[in-house]
Amino acid sequence: MIQFVVEDRTGIQQALEIPEGIGLNLMEVLKASEYNILATCGGMALCATCHVEVLEGGDALPAVNDAELDILDTLPTATACSRLACQLRVDETMEGTTFRILGEEH
Repeated sequence: MIQFVVEDRTGIQQALEIPEGIGLNLMEVLKASEYNILATCGGMALCATCHVEVLEGGDALPAVNDAELDILDTLPTATACSRLACQLRVDETMEGTTFRILGEEH
């Protein structure tokens, strides 16, 4: 099992345990876990409505790709720790990481 923490927009943190090899990205897991996240483009790195901030433990995550960086650059709220949840595959690199949801609600 892969364990990580998600902080919602109100500051409440919840630990999630996801089976290894699930083949989903963080955006899909957040939606399936009933977090209110818009994810307008469906994971194509086009809308930034699945914007998250890595609060802890992001050192092992894969580097930001060019498409993700282009969209993050358009966000006034983006920080050096910003990521698009749709571009983060849920795998062992997320173990122990804490994410804060910043993207738009629906």
